[in-house]
Amino acid sequence: MHKYLSNLIHLEITSQDVDASAAFYVDKFGMREFARVDGAVYLRCWGDHQSYSVVLVPGDEPALHRMAWRTTSPEALDAVAQRIEDAGIAGTWSEGGFGYGRAYEFIGPYGHPMRLVYEVDNYAADSEHASIYPDRPEKRSAHAGAPRFLDHVTIAASDVRSFCEWHSEVLGYRTMAYTELDDAPITVFGVLTTNEKSHDLGVVLDTSARGGRINHIAFWVDTYEELVICAEVLLERGTAMEYGPSVHGIGEQNFLYFREPSAMRVELNSGGYRNYVPDWEPRVWKPTDGSNNIFRNSAMPFSMTESFPAAEGFTATEEGVSDEMKAELLNPYAEHGRG
Repeated sequence: MHKYLSNLIHLEITSQDVDASAAFYVDKFGMREFARVDGAVYLRCWGDHQSYSVVLVPGDEPALHRMAWRTTSPEALDAVAQRIEDAGIAGTWSEGGFGYGRAYEFIGPYGHPMRLVYEVDNYAADSEHASIYPDRPEKRSAHAGAPRFLDHVTIAASDVRSFCEWHSEVLGYRTMAYTELDDAPITVFGVLTTNEKSHDLGVVLDTSARGGRINHIAFWVDTYEELVICAEVLLERGTAMEYGPSVHGIGEQNFLYFREPSAMRVELNSGGYRNYVPDWEPRVWKPTDGSNNIFRNSAMPFSMTESFPAAEGFTATEEGVSDEMKAELLNPYAEHGRG
């Protein structure tokens, strides 16, 4: 498979109160405000090589407004856009926007808005923020536990395997792993990557009838110690920890989950493996294997099953399942020891 995509470059997230969300990311989490344009707030991490990685957009509820991916070349942008058209999805071209050039935008088969670009504005630090190290786009943040860069996004879809297959076959992602229930052949989670990371795109099973939902956005710090420090900084300033710190089995990342003021879930990662195997075949995990918590010594809180925007109900694919199976579909990690 040709490599069309390089990496995730920014996420556009809606918030009911953009100012409150922006204040959280800057004051409590350690990101910096880059710009405000037409009511949207553009935020960056200290290690982002492009100008920004998160855009807060006014909206009635927390949701994914758009996820943006960079292609490996201008030619790859044209080629992958044609593949999308050939797959039956009609997108639109633009000459670009704030911080990026010519772009192809489309709605994925499960309702998620995507933007593909090659040309992006590289961040140029002023004298106040310039690093003494040539490889760094700016100085390391003075905020304890501040994220170095955007890491991944996890969305929700009604068919995890079909989602992964489409994105692998059409866009060239590598599907790295699945989680399948212990007691039924139902896939509840999948991870994909555009590079050597274990994933920069995740997908959880969505049992609602509402398409295009998102489960969380995720950032990266260099060390586990920074992740723990971030947890303490947030806790002491009034932000509860939703889940973690601990270690995922899939990907082997250290993780921490919490919410920002809009209720959007935010994850912080460190560690994890790198995978350069060109013919990798997706591994299949069970919850009892420690897919979510490698130590298998805790239970995941039920709140983690919430995706955004809010939605209720099972889709037709789950009709007829027992109440016990519904409970496991919603949270296969609710039993202590599954993580």
